[in-house]
Amino acid sequence: IFQLGRKLGPILWQFPPNFKFDADVFESFLEQLPHTTDQAAALARQHDSHLHGHASMKAYKKKPQRHAVEIRHESFVDPAFVRLLKRYNTALVIADTGGKWPYREDVTSDFVYLRLHGAEELYASGYTAQALKRWGDRIDAWSHGKQPDDAQLIAPRLKPKARKSREVFCYFDNDIKVRAPYDARSLLQRFHLDENLATAPGE
Repeated sequence: IFQLGRKLGPILWQFPPNFKFDADVFESFLEQLPHTTDQAAALARQHDSHLHGHASMKAYKKKPQRHAVEIRHESFVDPAFVRLLKRYNTALVIADTGGKWPYREDVTSDFVYLRLHGAEELYASGYTAQALKRWGDRIDAWSHGKQPDDAQLIAPRLKPKARKSREVFCYFDNDIKVRAPYDARSLLQRFHLDENLATAPGE
């Protein structure tokens, strides 16, 4: 991952649907995560003999190493979980899964991480213009350090730290029917971020 250099963003940790929240176990996990790129490089250098060939174990430069957690079990809908994420500046992934897994929007770190898996059908259905506008409005609020007025929260009393802005990472994962690139481009256009995108001949 160090080969990504300055483009290295947050590391996504996705937990399976059968993984239940246990505060002690989860805090132990968060404590062991590297929270700077130097710590991550030091951890990488502890690799065992299974690593062969070329490997990159030197950080591009020292900077915070951020983490995001995606949950798939209702037991995580617990204020204690939110408190732990905030303590370790770890983002709760805001995951749109067509209602299959818990959806919450608590802002627990200095960035926001979205995964849009599909509005109705997981990994398959696309997003209408109206749905993309709604997501754009929410991204606009988060990027300006705010929360949407109708945010669905685990812990409404645990307010996020006040910030003028937050970096927002948004990924489309509704790619079974090749909807992800089109939805992503539409959302980029909303924020005028599509000017430098390469286009195929004839587009």
